[in-house]
Order: sequence, then structure tokens, then C-alpha cells
Amino acid sequence: MHLGHDAAVPSGVSRRTFAALTGAAALGALVAVPRAAAAPAVAPGLDDPAKKETAMKLVSSAENSSLDWKAQYAYIEDIGDGRGYTAGIIGFCSGTGDMLDLVQLYADRGPGNVLAPYLPALRRVNGTDSHAGLDPDFPRNWRTAAQDAVFQQAQNDERDRVYFDPAVRRGKADGLRALGQFAYYDAIVMHGDGTDVTGFRAIRERALWSAEPPARGGDETVYLDAFLDARVWAMKQEEAHSDTSRVDTAQRVFLRNGNLDLNPPLDWRVYGDSYHID
Repeated sequence: MHLGHDAAVPSGVSRRTFAALTGAAALGALVAVPRAAAAPAVAPGLDDPAKKETAMKLVSSAENSSLDWKAQYAYIEDIGDGRGYTAGIIGFCSGTGDMLDLVQLYADRGPGNVLAPYLPALRRVNGTDSHAGLDPDFPRNWRTAAQDAVFQQAQNDERDRVYFDPAVRRGKADGLRALGQFAYYDAIVMHGDGTDVTGFRAIRERALWSAEPPARGGDETVYLDAFLDARVWAMKQEEAHSDTSRVDTAQRVFLRNGNLDLNPPLDWRVYGDSYHID
């Protein structure tokens, strides 16, 4: 930058140094230094407390025909699906092992509780629909245990360990937002995470035959459509789960509305009943 003859040079500073300093200042005034772009806000995942509460209500609407999921700690009945007793906030089953794990955890945390004596029977009936060693008092004692905060917390913890946390983790790994994470969660709740043809892993693999998840460069809506199609196929393989309204008039409705973040208000129907979350 040329320094005019009338510019005052401070005492003790050479003309060349002054020129360099004033030139840099002028350049800084003329050239705007671009700021780093702010990172886009990341929408809360299903593990956000408010989203998780929504997930619990959605599952309860399908499993218990109620949004009051906390009232389900005491729920227990045999729904005739070949899994023995179904009970609690997520449908722990005497025939699939998750009820056994829950009661064992409860016995570890609260020795001598009313369900601990049933551990041997739960081990024997695991893998069957038998009530041997459980009837006639197991349902009554389950409802008694459900009043114990220790048992309630054990149900929460087993739900998270076996179903919720794995579903959210896998959903995030596939690049899915809250709705997709919920679709995974609801599928694991109903079908389990085993290796059978109707389990969650098989459902996901079936979806991957026709679509890629966002983490692999795919379109999220297209992939979730494929996943829900695979889920419906799996449900129809079992008479007890052949009503697919929890997908058709609930999850699919949210997807059609473009509500990939599962934001309220939400309106859906399950088994013909209507539900709403503000």
C-alpha cells in the first residue's frame, strides 16, 4: 500500500514499518473475514426425556389401550400368544426369558420379596407357554410387587437395558431421528431381538433389501417405509399380532405427515381407539 506524503509517521517508527501496519489495518477494514458457519441444531433423539415419555405412551396405547403407562407396572395376563404370562410396562413374558431376568433382578435388589420364590418355576417354564408352578397366586403376587418402588425401578431398568437403549443406539447408528428410533423400539418390544425370521434383526435386514438408511446415504422416509413394510410382514406371521394398526394408523401416519422428529401434537389410532398427545 502506498503511503501518502502527508501521513504522519510516529516518532521512533520507520516509514516501512508504519506502512506495513497501516496497510494491514486497511486491508482488514476492506476485506471481511468470514465467520465459521454455526453447526446445525440436532433434534432430540428418543432418549430425550420428553421424547421417551412420548414413546412410553405410544407403546402403552398399543400394549394396554391406555396412555397411562405407569399404571401398567401391575398389569399381568396370558393373552394367548404362546408366551405364557405377559406383564408389566413393556410386556415381560414368562415364556421368553425377560420376565425371568426381571424377577431375578428384583430378587437381587430386594431379597425375600413376594416374587423371589417363583424363580425356579420361571426357569422351568422359560421357552414355553406353561403356567406350571406359577398358578394360582403368581398374578396376585405380581400385582402386590408392583406397589414396591424397587420393583417399579427394576421394570424401568430392564426395559431400558433390553429394549429401549438398544433400539435408540441402533436407530442413531442408522442415522434415524426420533420416529425411526421409535419404530425400532416398538419392533423390538413386540418381536424381540433374536435371530428368528420375525425378530427385529430379520425385519431390519428385510428393509435393507429395498432401501438404505440415512447413515448409508439413503432417504430416511424411503427407508422407514421399507422398515414398516417389513414390520407388517412380520406381524402377519403371528395370529396374535396380525392386527397391524400400531403401524398402519400410528407410525405410518407420523411418517406420512413428515414428522420424523416425533414432535407433538400427535394423533393416532390403535385397534380402532383414538389417542392424542399435546
